Amino acid sequence: MPNQGPKNGEVFLTWEDLWVRVSNMKDGSNAILKGLTGYARPGELLAIMGPSGCGKSTLLDTIAGRLGSGTRQSGDILINGHKQTLEYGTCAYVTQDDTLLATLTVKEAIYYSAELQLPNSMPKSERKKIADITIKEMGLQDAMETRIGGWSGKGISGGQKRRVSICMEILTRPKLLFLDEPTSGLDSAASYYVMKTIASQCKGRTIVASIHQPSAEVFALFHSLCLLSSGRTVYFGPASAAIEFFALSGFPCPTLQNPSDHFLKTINSDFDQDIEEGSTGRKSTEEVINILIKSYKSSDKYNAVQSQVAEICKQEGEILEKRSHVRFTTQSFVLTRRSFVNMSYDLGYYWLRLAVYVVIAIGLGTIYYDVGFSTASVQARGTMLMFVASFITFMAIGGFPSFVEDLKVFQLEKLNGHYGSGSFVIANTLSSIPYLLLVSLIPGAIAYFLTGLQNELEHFIYFVLVLFTCMMLVESLMMIVASIVPNFLMGIITGAGIQALMILSGGFFRLPSDLPKPFWKYPLHYVAFHTYAFEGLFKNELEGLKIHNEDKGKRQIINGEVILKDEWQMNMDYSKWVDLAILLWMVVFYRLLFLLFVKAGEKVKPAIRAFISSTSPNQINTAERPLDEFAT
Repeated sequence: MPNQGPKNGEVFLTWEDLWVRVSNMKDGSNAILKGLTGYARPGELLAIMGPSGCGKSTLLDTIAGRLGSGTRQSGDILINGHKQTLEYGTCAYVTQDDTLLATLTVKEAIYYSAELQLPNSMPKSERKKIADITIKEMGLQDAMETRIGGWSGKGISGGQKRRVSICMEILTRPKLLFLDEPTSGLDSAASYYVMKTIASQCKGRTIVASIHQPSAEVFALFHSLCLLSSGRTVYFGPASAAIEFFALSGFPCPTLQNPSDHFLKTINSDFDQDIEEGSTGRKSTEEVINILIKSYKSSDKYNAVQSQVAEICKQEGEILEKRSHVRFTTQSFVLTRRSFVNMSYDLGYYWLRLAVYVVIAIGLGTIYYDVGFSTASVQARGTMLMFVASFITFMAIGGFPSFVEDLKVFQLEKLNGHYGSGSFVIANTLSSIPYLLLVSLIPGAIAYFLTGLQNELEHFIYFVLVLFTCMMLVESLMMIVASIVPNFLMGIITGAGIQALMILSGGFFRLPSDLPKPFWKYPLHYVAFHTYAFEGLFKNELEGLKIHNEDKGKRQIINGEVILKDEWQMNMDYSKWVDLAILLWMVVFYRLLFLLFVKAGEKVKPAIRAFISSTSPNQINTAERPLDEFAT
């Protein structure tokens, strides 16, 4: 097919002599991609195929500009004949895993995505219309009101989830679409319908997909095929001509066998099997791969690729313009609404915790029921308040799995340029406030009044505010942990360990003057938010309280301030409101710290992964694997 040159916003993508190497402290570096040359044209679906670890996803990441740190790239990648970065709105990338909010319906997920991506200047009705058209293009109109589903309950099918992921990325009508293993985890029927839907989107669009082992029906949908083995090109050209190429090279596809099965079996170097070569005998897999590579380089297909790349590069087209992002305020507002809806639907986020808190509050209130005003009540009040400020807030780590899922969605959408870190942190904070107030108010009221604490409204409001602030602090702490350790088990253990150290140094289990000065007193006692929570709650309860002491038949009245100063060693130089102000300031600090870790994680995590991979003793054998999965 002769090249007509870029026109009407079409995108021609070329790569020439492309090498990608991964650093290795032991052996210097290993080549993952070895001198690849190819192109992708508008109106065509280019499939990148090959056995596991051959470099499919690495090639896709490289030409999409997503190659991570720890790798070195050489060669030319041109878009319409120009060297340029693929900015937001110029392309879309659909990862192998469907990272979606399981609680939302298909319509909600795509509508919110449209509001986050389509410009502010566009009327809301127009954004809705584009979302509806895209849903219809992907054949999702019958599933619009169905929840996406996940661990919390069954929702749409795997094929529909894949189409939702694609739908959310093509709302801006990008001319260049990358898909990493779009049929991974799907059965043959679902794979066919997903790929048929993708192939139907080719008009005016350049589509590149890495795919592992397509069925014969799916293979028939490809326009062009790039076949890789160990980072080298075995074949590049029309998909329909690949069977003929293998036959001419001496490895014909058996009758009634799936062509992709035959190709992958022939070039899979992981299993050194002898392969039959026509009627001349059998050869090892490595010999077969070398024969095919030499055959390709001496064929008309190879020359055609070189001339096509040269011709595309000569006919320089337009430079792709970056699409403007939605305003920061709009991003924050839309994300807050979406997060609020997600939290309301997700039973494990707050509702289950609320039920557990109510049960614990009833237990706490009945154990300390109407403690009275005797000297024995001092210890009871202190223990009850300590339990509230430490162990009830400690249970906020139960939301950690939901935090991790939120962060996964954020990291994918941030990578795709939908919004920034600041709007996500603001939205997460604002959407959680109503639920945390509810979780603090209802169990707090039950425990407070059953225990018989000071019966003034001001004291109760202060009690609830401290409980609410501590909940916010624990959630902020766990979000920081989730941004560093995105593993359920390790994250919960880490968060629980940090809180346990803070509780120990808070001043209840060991009075401040008795704490060992290195580490426990300085700095941990003053860094732990429990210090100010204990202090504020104790002042709130004991200031103005009269304790009745019976000593040898004589009744004495002890002021609560004396107990605070002498027995609990509270600092009486400032009021309880200062303690609350310190806690509120710590909430702000923790959230800013979360924002900093989220931003730093974008650069630090890939560097850590690169360091770990470079020090791995199995680097030589597994070098392609981490890079092949880098986008996911």
